[in-house]
Amino acid sequence: MIALSVNLNKIALIRNSREGNYPDVVSHGRTCLDAGAHGVTVHPRPDQRHIRPDDVRNLAALCAARSVEFNVEGNPFAGPMGSYPGLLPLVFETKPQQCTLVPDSNDQLTSDHGFDLTRDGERLVPMIQQLKDAGIRVSLFMDPDKSQISLAKEVGADRIELYTGPFAEAVTNQSGEVEKIFAEHCAAAEHALHLGLGVNAGHDLNLINLRRYRTLPGLQEVSIGHALTVDAIQMGLADATAAYVTCLAGN
Repeated sequence: MIALSVNLNKIALIRNSREGNYPDVVSHGRTCLDAGAHGVTVHPRPDQRHIRPDDVRNLAALCAARSVEFNVEGNPFAGPMGSYPGLLPLVFETKPQQCTLVPDSNDQLTSDHGFDLTRDGERLVPMIQQLKDAGIRVSLFMDPDKSQISLAKEVGADRIELYTGPFAEAVTNQSGEVEKIFAEHCAAAEHALHLGLGVNAGHDLNLINLRRYRTLPGLQEVSIGHALTVDAIQMGLADATAAYVTCLAGN
């Protein structure tokens, strides 16, 4: 079974366009779980453009009450800013089941590349160990590069999350590169599995491109937010979530 973790960032982005708490992020997270999602994901950033620290705390409580997985992702090198305490302090406070470390800068629109562990690996080693010592599974956001995935194992990661942006773009554009890119992802996944790493994936996955990507060897979890939120405008959030669960099941 491939687990669906619904990324709630876009719900928070809509809320932040007005004063108050409408739409309520936790309530929408509950709707997703009621519709069959296996967990929820958030990606807090220092500028708090969408998910805020209290969202992380409140969603941690929701997931604990439901005994489902909570995944907090973000840049481990981003320090505190205003009421944002920094990614790692927030993760240690809320104790998610998984922390996905992502190499995005503070001013990036969205995550668009994996780690270069020849550059960042040494800095990540003590952070990864601290997270694991706290009982938190660590996943690293990675490109489908086998040499880099080998380094992910060396620095202590438990899983990788393959960056699927180029694959999704190729499917959307009906590019002749789809099969080539997917083959690269399959080779990367098989390499990760051989090393004993778990395999997650995410970025711009949707109901169309998932029909191919769900066949990736050993795929354990996908985190999906933007496309699912867009589909929810037409389908409703519960039905959109259920559609993704059904798609991942191969139906």
